[in-house]
Amino acid sequence: MKKRVSISVFAICLAFFVSCKNEQQPQGALVLSLPVVEAVERNMVGHQAFPVSIEGKVNNAVRAKISGYITQVFVDEGQIVSAGQPLFKLETTVQSQDANAARSGISAAKANVSAAQAAVNAAQVEVDKLVPLVEKNIISNVQLETAKANLMRAEGQLAQARAAQQQAQASYSGIQANIDFGIVRSPISGVVGAINFREGSLVGPADPTPLTSVSEVGEVYAYFSMNESEYLNFLNEMEGKNVQEKLKNIPEVDLVLANGQLYNEKGKIQTVTGQINPQTGTIQFRAIFPNKDRLLSNGNSGTVRIPKDYPNAVIIPETATFEQQGFTYVFKVENDTVHNTIIEIEDRVDNLAIVKSGIKKGDKIVVQGMGKLRDKAAIQPQMVNFDSIARPIQPVF
Repeated sequence: MKKRVSISVFAICLAFFVSCKNEQQPQGALVLSLPVVEAVERNMVGHQAFPVSIEGKVNNAVRAKISGYITQVFVDEGQIVSAGQPLFKLETTVQSQDANAARSGISAAKANVSAAQAAVNAAQVEVDKLVPLVEKNIISNVQLETAKANLMRAEGQLAQARAAQQQAQASYSGIQANIDFGIVRSPISGVVGAINFREGSLVGPADPTPLTSVSEVGEVYAYFSMNESEYLNFLNEMEGKNVQEKLKNIPEVDLVLANGQLYNEKGKIQTVTGQINPQTGTIQFRAIFPNKDRLLSNGNSGTVRIPKDYPNAVIIPETATFEQQGFTYVFKVENDTVHNTIIEIEDRVDNLAIVKSGIKKGDKIVVQGMGKLRDKAAIQPQMVNFDSIARPIQPVF
């Protein structure tokens, strides 16, 4: 009887032990087979990206110099024009009438000059006639002095007539210039922007909106800004004793267009403003890009990418990382056991994470199936080729 009781107690204890073990580790019998890669060292090039606004190298607002109605528009938006080429024609009827009146004034002034010149000539003849008579005491000196006074008065009237002629000529030239301003010409060679006024519109020099704009886009400027922290990091990382030397040492930059495509020309950062904008807390840079095919125009947007070298960088596939509570983790494999490891990422380039700290070259990490794992879980590692996991994803459209 005692023997049966002992066997029963042993069986109950064994069943309880197995039950407790299964409750503590329900997956103890399941060992996952997961792909694993080794962290490698490579020379990498990352990029700092900043949104840019693109402007023509020279942008001129075209305005009317006189008031008038537009009677003709000679160009269209987007057309390439040369400096001095006519763009608009304004009505100049009033100016033409004023010019006719001014021409008449010039004619009258010329006639007055001729009359005054004749009077001077006559007065001079009278003086010349009286001089020998006075010398021979035939007539008194009073008559000669009177003739000389008449000559001086005639010369003064001639000077006034000539001044009036010059004033009439200047008035006519001004009116003629206004007539010439009736043809609005391009100030520079470039591309015509939006045409804001058409035939029949009354325009003038005080209009806040220009007739159009002409942009020189053989080269374009790309403007972008850094915040104060980014700017200070830039100064620390670039070689050179001063800002000018540091700018010269910046490598050529890329331009990513608004559609995500990479512009086919490299650019160069030329200058940076000398102070932080107190309202935005940023400092502005300017890069220049060639645009011989005129693919870029005034007002385009995009992103400028400044290359940054990472020599002998430790890299892992970006898919091996995951985030929890603001920290980045990977599952590092040691003796077929995974360890939840915090890492610090310096940059991300083409589906690769450049690791600053947390793992080193040769460390094995899980690259897929992290959602099924917990810290210190046993796995069956399946070593896979690094590049087969980290290969950049190619767009399909």
